[in-house]
Amino acid sequence: MQSVTVDPREIREAVTMREAIEAVRSGFLDLAAGEFEMPTRTALRDGQFLVMSAHHRASASAMIKTLSLNFDRAPAIAGTVVWTETGRTDSLIADAGAVTTLRTGAAVGVATDLLAPAAAGRLTIIGAGGQAPDQVRAVHTVRPLSELTVVDTDPRRAEALAETLAPELKGTQIRTATDTEAAVGDAEIVCCATSATSPLFAEQALPAQVHVNAIGAFRPTMRELPDELLATSTVIIDEREAILAESGEILHALNSGALTQDDLTELGTALTATEAVRGKRTVFKTVGVAMQDWAIARLLADKFLP
Repeated sequence: MQSVTVDPREIREAVTMREAIEAVRSGFLDLAAGEFEMPTRTALRDGQFLVMSAHHRASASAMIKTLSLNFDRAPAIAGTVVWTETGRTDSLIADAGAVTTLRTGAAVGVATDLLAPAAAGRLTIIGAGGQAPDQVRAVHTVRPLSELTVVDTDPRRAEALAETLAPELKGTQIRTATDTEAAVGDAEIVCCATSATSPLFAEQALPAQVHVNAIGAFRPTMRELPDELLATSTVIIDEREAILAESGEILHALNSGALTQDDLTELGTALTATEAVRGKRTVFKTVGVAMQDWAIARLLADKFLP
């Protein structure tokens, strides 16, 4: 019996974004089919410590992730993902930061592939922190980008992200900005990856047709999207129980009457819908669920465990 430890570099080398997206897509389908035992995560110190777990019944495997979160340090996410299963005595321990950014990007890739117009190629990413690179990579995987605008209140962070991504985005026009509303005005896809506590833009700033991914607000006190956008969009969520416990913008919209719970559709359900769920405006709101970490950990276990 042994534990195999996988560091961030090994994770990146072993798992492509395409593989991550397909693994997470399969996980959302299994989640909708009731294949997971998945408690709502434990949040301590107002979300600075998180514990997440998932058991996949069909494979008799389980994952537990424990992390600390601090946006004033680098990296912001630190901790471990531990994978075990009944069919092996060996376990896998992976870096939680790398798994989290990869699986969050992958979920956005699944949602964008389902909801964004097939020809969409103009992306605005709001927030140039640690989650942003995989947000862009995931969207680019399913909707090759012709234009990318990186928005951050700190121009230096925006420029640094643009420089990081440029070698991966050959043929993509990349620019940076600090004016959020101007930057979303002609976007076909918008990704929000911030720690905001109030909406990042007004609903009127967006074009008539747009797909928006919102991943940053993961506590009831946080909020990236305005009620008016949610009220006029098709709203897809990762998992109902988690969203109703943690998503600040969804809770705000429900309390204001802009949304009802009937307006919320889980991504796994949307993936199997017999009718198209696309509309002029679509929103994918995720707070992150343990199934996503399980999906990446399963890929790593298949690659690194004997």
